[in-house]
Amino acid sequence: MSIQSTQFDSSAVPATVERVAETVLPTRHGTFRMIGYRDSGGTEHVALAQGIADDADGRTTGAPLVRVHSECLTGDAFGSRRCDCGEQLEAALAAIAEEGRGVVVYVRGHEGRGIGLLAKLKAYALQDQGVDTVDANTALGLPVDARRYDQAAEILQDLGIGAVRLLSGNPAKEEALEDLGIAVVERRNLPVPDRAENAGYLATKRERMRHDAPPVADAWESLLEGVAPAAPAPGEAEELTHRYGYLAQASGPLVVGQLRQSLDGFIASRSGDAGLHEDRGDHGHLQRLRALVDAVVVGASTVLAEDCSLAVEDVPGRSPVRVVLDAAARVGVAARVLADDGVPTLWIVSGDAIVPDGLPASVEVVRLPAEDFAPRRVLDILQARGLEKVLVEGGGNTVSRFLEAGVLDRLYLTTAPVLVGDGVSGIRFSGSDVLAEARTAPVRRFVFGLDICTEFNFAATR
Repeated sequence: MSIQSTQFDSSAVPATVERVAETVLPTRHGTFRMIGYRDSGGTEHVALAQGIADDADGRTTGAPLVRVHSECLTGDAFGSRRCDCGEQLEAALAAIAEEGRGVVVYVRGHEGRGIGLLAKLKAYALQDQGVDTVDANTALGLPVDARRYDQAAEILQDLGIGAVRLLSGNPAKEEALEDLGIAVVERRNLPVPDRAENAGYLATKRERMRHDAPPVADAWESLLEGVAPAAPAPGEAEELTHRYGYLAQASGPLVVGQLRQSLDGFIASRSGDAGLHEDRGDHGHLQRLRALVDAVVVGASTVLAEDCSLAVEDVPGRSPVRVVLDAAARVGVAARVLADDGVPTLWIVSGDAIVPDGLPASVEVVRLPAEDFAPRRVLDILQARGLEKVLVEGGGNTVSRFLEAGVLDRLYLTTAPVLVGDGVSGIRFSGSDVLAEARTAPVRRFVFGLDICTEFNFAATR
């Protein structure tokens, strides 16, 4: 059963607002004008604006993006996942910052769709017993939605905005603004994914309060934001979610190893020719792993052999912090991993290693005693810097040391259809005299072109 989701009455006496103060607010999404208002009932509201001049009329200069956001202490301040309010607010600020023009009108007094904070908590308690969000309000003798939008409309008019592109999935909000003289030329639902904790709440709003269904989110973009789509579309979206969902959503330390070697276990020929890596079928897979971690670790031999940049290329995503294990400081200052391209690099060397002058500001030299390059020690250094998701990318000796130390949560071991015969070894570690004691774990396998990738889930065996 669908119900009218607002009790707004445009014929009621509006609560007039006055502008009280203005300042600037730097945020993770950029700097916004912050304008404070007080309505005739004493409630205070704010507008966060970018690219908006008071004398500009949205009807003539183009309708800006606008989010009329209802105050939600639990979602906005505490990060509650019982609703999607905090994520909607962040998504709106990000969308406005990306376009460079728009306003978030933050309306106070709208807690719990206007019933107040404590009444909302009482409704939550009923929802804990299986009552949906609509019936919880009515069981308490409260309206389903008691919000008014006259304050928001007056704030927009004060800013010279008469037409908007509304960031909302709620048609009642559009209707209320239209009744108050704000032209809604477009209404756009923000692509905030459902979570297990709020799926029922959001379903009720869509089924009983006319809210829009969520837009189809790009699976890879969702993974980059730390969210695995609950029901990805069949095909690439489903495969990406299946393959990387655990890594995207991981909280706390997670160490992943990745190595590509020949079928007989070598990463280069005996002359050191690393041409095996020039046409790798798992290139996209490696790029996605880099994009989902905080730091990528390599040994000096890999840098010297391949002059790798460790950057994220060919897929959307941000390059991780680069970590080079180089006790003797053999890597030259011209190496790509030390380039000043805006990506921080930790160059871990021994205490007496000679490091050249003139390093870019992006490179931090970390000194350790030569005998203290143990994998656990390296991870301690990274975690102390907030780098918790770590990819150990190469080479064979470095990945093998992390495997031997028992610190890998997962290992992606990709085999190329090549027989080298002799050369630079890939995975090697102290084995067992008894095959029954060989190291194993639950596995998944993926096909990357002609390559076969086996993923070992060592964390599942602990």
